[in-house]
Amino acid sequence: MTITVRPATVFDDVKAMVGPKNPESNVCWCLSYRIPAKLNGELRGPQRGEFVRALCAETPAPGVLAYDGDEVAGWAAVAPRANTNFARNRKIPHVDDLEAWSLWCIRTRPGHRGQGISHALIEGAVQFAKANGAPVIEGYPVDNQGRKVDQTMAYVGTRSMFEKAGFEKAADTDSVSGGIPRVVMRLDLR
Repeated sequence: MTITVRPATVFDDVKAMVGPKNPESNVCWCLSYRIPAKLNGELRGPQRGEFVRALCAETPAPGVLAYDGDEVAGWAAVAPRANTNFARNRKIPHVDDLEAWSLWCIRTRPGHRGQGISHALIEGAVQFAKANGAPVIEGYPVDNQGRKVDQTMAYVGTRSMFEKAGFEKAADTDSVSGGIPRVVMRLDLR
């Protein structure tokens, strides 16, 4: 198995990772932290996918994709924090005034779990942010202290995953995911 991570420019691969099974659905597409709540609520059904299609054509791309050979196996959303809802989130503090990038969603496709895809995605997101001039990257994973994380909420990652990638805890938050507290994990890229 050879895992490669590339910018998320292929819409069909992003769709395979974060698009809903029902194209009329008004969920996911990994938009809830990326765009204002009002716009997120206004985008209905196929409009959500078309919005993401446009994001895939932008520079920088809306995140990174992991591939196992030619098959898409994972997704990570990463963008400048200023371009996300984390810029205004009252529950997740800003550590300093650096123009941080946020890494907030890590998904591994069924059939590829347990193969290190999440770790490759975090490393790929770090390299992507660095290549695009980010001075620091941060994630907001759960600090589960070894407890099992509900799979539907596991997309935020765990503190230990980020620590394995060299991130350090920078702050506690008032945010929870699946009932588990989240922390700010940061990695200086300068």
